[in-house]
Amino acid sequence: MININSIGKENRSEELIAELLGIWEASVRASHHFLTEEDIRLICPQAEEAIRQIEILWVADDGNVRVGFMGTQSGKIEMLFLHPCRFRRGIGRILIQKAFAEQDVRYVDVNEQNPSAVKFYERMGFRVFRRDSADDQGNPFPILRMKRDI
Repeated sequence: MININSIGKENRSEELIAELLGIWEASVRASHHFLTEEDIRLICPQAEEAIRQIEILWVADDGNVRVGFMGTQSGKIEMLFLHPCRFRRGIGRILIQKAFAEQDVRYVDVNEQNPSAVKFYERMGFRVFRRDSADDQGNPFPILRMKRDI
């Protein structure tokens, strides 16, 4: 049984942030094979700040341990990361359905070089409407801008 809890900014403890950052890093290492160790090291502070500041943060747990999280803001999924041992078990789908139901989420950006994520979001009803050759920080990682038609 997966539990999903929304955690407000004021309730995001240092312990929680560290735990979610660990999930982020494990997930990135398992799925973002195009990133170097240096890339991960440089992105890590940005990921930590995003976890701290994202408007809506949902954390998934199995009753014993946190297994993933999703952050949304202004109708867009800004982050969704699962621990690799929980990949392909329906947790991402549960998180996305929650975002659809409670936040009317319609957008997500995906690294083009992460084909599993692209396929996942396509299965969830998102379609590419634009491709950018660099990410929002100017790094040479192509981004697919995706939109969900309602």
